[in-house]
Amino acid sequence: MPPACPLSAFVNIVSGKWAIPVLYRLIVTDLPIRFRDLQRRASPVTQKELTRQLRHLEECGLVKRTVLPVSPPHVEYEATPVARELLNSLEGIAEWMRRNGDKLQAKV
Repeated sequence: MPPACPLSAFVNIVSGKWAIPVLYRLIVTDLPIRFRDLQRRASPVTQKELTRQLRHLEECGLVKRTVLPVSPPHVEYEATPVARELLNSLEGIAEWMRRNGDKLQAKV
């Protein structure tokens, strides 16, 4: 039996519509960020969808969630070191879309 394609596993992790934009924002911010700030930067993602994506990415080991012991509690999110390794790949995809996105619009 041939080994599974590693890209299939990657796509399963980042298959949500907002997974890559949220992850990219966390990586390029390179600092812990609060939920509302992340939502603004990844606009127009909804609160419900952002929550869902963050939970999934946290379960996969790409996002770290920290609850700060203040009143009321504050929650911050940041990309894990493993997620940060994706920066060059995601920037390459973004550049490819800038060059070719207009050719694909009819299909998106």
